[in-house]
Amino acid sequence: MKTPSDFFKPLAIGAPEPIHELPVALERTIHFLPPHIEKMRAKAGQIAKNVDVLLGNLEDAIPVEAKEAARSGFIEVAKAVDFGQTGLWTRVNALNSPWFLDDMTEIVAEVGDKLDVVMIPKVEGPWDIHFVDQLLALLEARHGVRKPILIHAILETAQGVKNVNEIAQASPRMHGMSLGPADLAASRGMKTTRVGGGHPFYGVLADPGEENEARDFYQQDLWHYTVARMVDACLSNGLRAFYGPFGDFQDGAACEAQFRNAFIQGCAGAWTLHPSQIEIAKRVFSPEVDEVLFAKRILEAMPDGTGAVMIDGKMQDDATWKQAKVIVDLAKLVASKDPDRAAAYGF
Repeated sequence: MKTPSDFFKPLAIGAPEPIHELPVALERTIHFLPPHIEKMRAKAGQIAKNVDVLLGNLEDAIPVEAKEAARSGFIEVAKAVDFGQTGLWTRVNALNSPWFLDDMTEIVAEVGDKLDVVMIPKVEGPWDIHFVDQLLALLEARHGVRKPILIHAILETAQGVKNVNEIAQASPRMHGMSLGPADLAASRGMKTTRVGGGHPFYGVLADPGEENEARDFYQQDLWHYTVARMVDACLSNGLRAFYGPFGDFQDGAACEAQFRNAFIQGCAGAWTLHPSQIEIAKRVFSPEVDEVLFAKRILEAMPDGTGAVMIDGKMQDDATWKQAKVIVDLAKLVASKDPDRAAAYGF
């Protein structure tokens, strides 16, 4: 483990200084673009205007024969599009794949100054982050990249979940983490073929009632424990947590329920794999108007965050002031990119 005095030192001569705090950014939607498909590349500029993050996907869902085309397609999109306030990310192939090294070297060489975050699949422990950290520093130095490219880890193995806090603390480049439920289910030996969401057989049964009376069954959230661990590791280390993919594009209600669970637990956003999920994520990961208006009343009644006041018959103190500030700060961030919500919030 690095000593505190060495933690923020560049890992290569000529690499940019590591950041000490994450940049403020709205990241409700991390939208996955398959850059090997020409018609999707043609839509990238328009999609970027409607999402918070556009991610060029090079890993799962990209056929083996299209890996190089996806890489070159992402570079083409990165060069051609003016992203404005929208973040530019890529998910590279796994560290043990034959495509990872070319993904990193070619992308940093060509568009390193436009790339905000590189997403690393199947992170098992801090050693994976240390390797990517050093490689990025060397590539940034070689190609004169002026700002550090951040690292986002996907939790999709049992060992990765076990080491989640050590992963969060592995580098000042760490941006955050996402839950990868499909690969994690396989790693754990879970008996499901679903990509995210619940399972009809995972739940609790109500106590017996009268003889022959039907007993209610309540479906539970398969991912509650893992999301909670990820949120604690991320937020305690100044990072951001995200829900990953929801695979059933036809079930918008279930997608919204899963995203909302993640939002309530502390996640900043979620992956969107289909256009229908973009508005769901934006709606879920933006605070409700009534909550924002009430939170603003708390902050106005307690300008310095101390003491206690009564609002609508309910006591508010320094703890609820902190809760209100979280909501209002998020609302201000949303308002900076969403004029309709800004007006509703009163900003």
